[in-house]
Amino acid sequence: MTKPLLVVVGDTLLDRDVDGEVHRIAPDAPAPVLDEKSVRERPGGAGLAALLAAGSDDYDVALVTALAPDAGGARLSEMLTAAGIATYALPLPGVTPQKIRLRARGQVLLRLDRGGAAQPPGDAPDGLLDVLGSATAILVSDYGRGVAAHPAVRAALEKASAPIVWDPHPNGPPPVPGVALATPNLAEAVKVTGDAAHGTTLSTAQRTGHKLREHWRARAVAVTCGGDGAVLCQAGPTPLVVPVGADAGDADTCGAGDRFAATAALALAGGALVSEAVQDAVAAATAYVLGNAAGSPAPASAGSPASAEGKPERVGADAAGQLVAEVRERNGVVVATGGCFDLLHTGHLATLRAARQLGDCLIVCLNSDDSVRGLKGPDRPLNSQTDRARLLAALDCVDAVVIFDEPTPEAVLSWLRPDVWVKGGDYADGGPSLPEAELVKRWDGQTVIVPYLDGRSTTKTIAAAQAATAGR
Repeated sequence: MTKPLLVVVGDTLLDRDVDGEVHRIAPDAPAPVLDEKSVRERPGGAGLAALLAAGSDDYDVALVTALAPDAGGARLSEMLTAAGIATYALPLPGVTPQKIRLRARGQVLLRLDRGGAAQPPGDAPDGLLDVLGSATAILVSDYGRGVAAHPAVRAALEKASAPIVWDPHPNGPPPVPGVALATPNLAEAVKVTGDAAHGTTLSTAQRTGHKLREHWRARAVAVTCGGDGAVLCQAGPTPLVVPVGADAGDADTCGAGDRFAATAALALAGGALVSEAVQDAVAAATAYVLGNAAGSPAPASAGSPASAEGKPERVGADAAGQLVAEVRERNGVVVATGGCFDLLHTGHLATLRAARQLGDCLIVCLNSDDSVRGLKGPDRPLNSQTDRARLLAALDCVDAVVIFDEPTPEAVLSWLRPDVWVKGGDYADGGPSLPEAELVKRWDGQTVIVPYLDGRSTTKTIAAAQAATAGR
């Protein structure tokens, strides 16, 4: 049975990591002396993205790149073939570009680049680009050295019917129109759009992501923000914010962008929605960085910015108002979310933890008993507003709870005025604006979506319990 085919397109470099120990300073210059202990070679650039994708046994991987006729090019070809990657190479004038990192105790002391300025690859041999027509998905991993700008390559990409993930480079060309997903990092997004980068990371990512989606005519843009996760901008006005699952501290992030883009492309090849692909990609990139940090102290779990031990129980408008004043006094970001939270389950917890990562405090706007009855019927809620509020307030990711009687939280939002209003992932793949979005805009607040755990809902939980009881 033929496996799905992921085709990676882009510039391949030769990466060398020279690891050693530093015990002294050079007598002739104020520089550390590295005693070399080991040297590790691997494909870099698009070659690394292909190598990471080839780690999945469920897909075949091909690489369209450019290789020089030198020892470096031969070494790259050898490593790619050994990994099971079918390589389709345009001729590359000059020498193989190399990145050599000198490291001690996992820290990079110096990076040495070889190969000089980029030179355009030569003409594509007949039939070399036919592989793009057989692709289940395509990843363009651009490193600004000419492959993504090659006229024949771009023409073939424009004709391709497979979904394309485009990982851009500031020195490279824009994506071809209609790509399924572009994945710039925040610095790249700011540079390409000329954005002033005012405001928070989240607001900058949202602003630049929407600009790039329109400018590039892409179906979706995911702006990656390092330890702050990714912000997915699609046709709808409200972005999907996907936080990381753990704090990797000062771990080496080299290759994390390639891991992100390769995972997203594989997910699309498997039929995933773009929102699902980005969630998979954030999780994979986080795990990759944590793997680079192996041997360091275990990272703190995400969504737990403060210990719950001795945590004051903040329930009510007065307590929430005092908290907002305290946070704003130190120029912090106030985040709010809302709901009934009748039977607290893991889907709720995932949303609350993701929301808490977006700012300096999280306030939950909780529907009162009367409000829940109006929305859900006379048999709800199962738990009183007092019990629901105290349970939420006890969570380490919740800083305060406000109870409201109206069908919607618009009244409480009007005086709370959060910087970020968060909803679960029902709108994750675009669509109309969320109901409270226009209200939140009045004070320059942002409305965002965070992922939810599929299949978890209070209604389904109650129905399952009732069915089990009836079957006894």
